[in-house]
Amino acid sequence: MDDDAPVDYIARTTEQYASLGYEPYAWARRPETPPWTPLERPLAESTVVLIASGGAYREGQVAFHWKDDTGIRRIPTDQPACDVRVTHFAYDLEPARADPNIVFPVDRLNELVDEGVLGGLAPEALACMGGIYSVRRAEEVLAPAMVEAVTSARASGTDIDMALLVPV
Repeated sequence: MDDDAPVDYIARTTEQYASLGYEPYAWARRPETPPWTPLERPLAESTVVLIASGGAYREGQVAFHWKDDTGIRRIPTDQPACDVRVTHFAYDLEPARADPNIVFPVDRLNELVDEGVLGGLAPEALACMGGIYSVRRAEEVLAPAMVEAVTSARASGTDIDMALLVPV
């Protein structure tokens, strides 16, 4: 097996469930795609909020639990990625711990702001544990909490034009 080959998670999960004698995994399905919302300003004038699902957290915060942790960690974006810690069960942590920008690209986004490619970066990024087995908990708890966090930030005066989701 090629260690650099991507993992086909759908096939892998299907095989694992079958080998354990479980019913086939019930994949989440969406009857329709969400509406596309174009930017109202050029990218160079727009502010982005970073949302990362790789289990990033700031030193001093509680690390994510591996099983269905629907919590959110707010991480200041004026601090370098070397101050960020990561924990996750679904990927090899060694590279991300050596360079958290792999799963939490705060330094790269700040560079894009400095270069004028982006207008700004929201003062706080939002991080979560992306490996949530319960679709219901992800839909009913985590997603609304993320929306509320961004909505509250905008209501309190934080300029946010778009979100960048960094999935794991």
